[in-house]
Parts: sequence; C-alpha cells; structure tokens
Amino acid sequence: MNADAIVKWFMPKEQRFQHLLGRDTQNLLAGARLFSQVANCEKFEQRRVLAVELKAIEHEGDHITRQVFDALNSTFITPFDREDLREIATDLDDILDDLESVAQYLVLFELTEAPDGLRQFARILSEMVTEIDRLTGLIWDMANERQVHLGIVRISDLENQADNLYNTVIADLFHENGRPPLQILKWKEVYDGLENACDHCKDYTHAIGNIMVKNS
Repeated sequence: MNADAIVKWFMPKEQRFQHLLGRDTQNLLAGARLFSQVANCEKFEQRRVLAVELKAIEHEGDHITRQVFDALNSTFITPFDREDLREIATDLDDILDDLESVAQYLVLFELTEAPDGLRQFARILSEMVTEIDRLTGLIWDMANERQVHLGIVRISDLENQADNLYNTVIADLFHENGRPPLQILKWKEVYDGLENACDHCKDYTHAIGNIMVKNS
C-alpha cells in the first residue's frame, strides 16, 4: 500500500456520514409531513391508510439508522465524535418512532377527531423537523456556526411552545365535561407521545451543540 493510499485510509469519512444523516433527516421530514396529514384528517379510513404509509417511512428510518451504526462501527476515524454521531442518529430515529406510534394510537383507539391541540402539535413538530433537516446540512462546515446556533435556539423556542400546548390540552381534557374517562386516557396517550417527540427534537440539539463546541 503506497503512502497516498495509507493517508486516504485514515482520512475522515465525512461524506459518508453526511450522506447518511442527510437521507435520515429527509426521511424524517417526509414522516413529519405525513403525520401532519394524519393529524388533520377526520376520516377514519383515510387516517388508517396514512398511518400505514407512515409505518413504511418509519421502517426506512430504521434501515438508515442501522447503516449509520454500521458505518460508525467500521470507520476508524469519524468526522465528529462517534458518540455525538450515534446520539444524532438515535434522536432522529426516536422522533420518527414517536410520530409513527402516535399515528398508530389514533387508529388503534379509533380516534376520528382532529382537535386543535393535535393539529397544533403537528405544526410545531413539522417546524422542528424542518429546522433539524436544515441544521444537519450545516454542521459539516464550521463557518455555519452562527446559523446552527440560531437554529438550536429556534428549536428550543418551539419545544417551549410544545410544553405550553401540552399543559393546556391535558388540563382541557380533564376539565371537559361529558368526555368518557376512557377517551380522556386515549387522548392523553396521544399527547404524551407528541410531547416525547418534541423532547427528542430538543435532545437532538444537545448533540449538535456538542459537535459545534468540540470542533469550533
């Protein structure tokens, strides 16, 4: 093996991870947009069909996550700390898992409503995931540090909105007269899942922030 080949072997495989994580966030973005359709749909059969489509996107996300982990296990030198890359991949997977789980709850619990709280959560998550997709494309160039920081702040603001929304919808559930207790529990499960998805979006920013601090 000549000297050039040796140097190439030890060079960071930046493009490999950039490509995989780019695919991952694009897939997540497709999932968030589809979930928004699920949330806004009031026809049960259509909601069921959309949930099946979202399941396929979630399966693709699992496949990409495995590819990222395989790349981490087979790459000697990674562009960033491998634990940070692993956390990013895990957070992206968790967000999509949460969205798909909530869609399944809506179908399994036979919830046909599209209440304002559900639609607002879908909007917030769509905005958070759009920002995640943008930030994941920026972290490979440290010249984008300010833009990344502003994006992290934006996601944090959206997560605060989600926290306030969660408190409001849960309070409304338990104060609404005439709603059967079982229905209350079903909707609480839905909103718990949506809050978890927002929390995982915030977790993603911690990994991104670590990368920027370590490489600036």
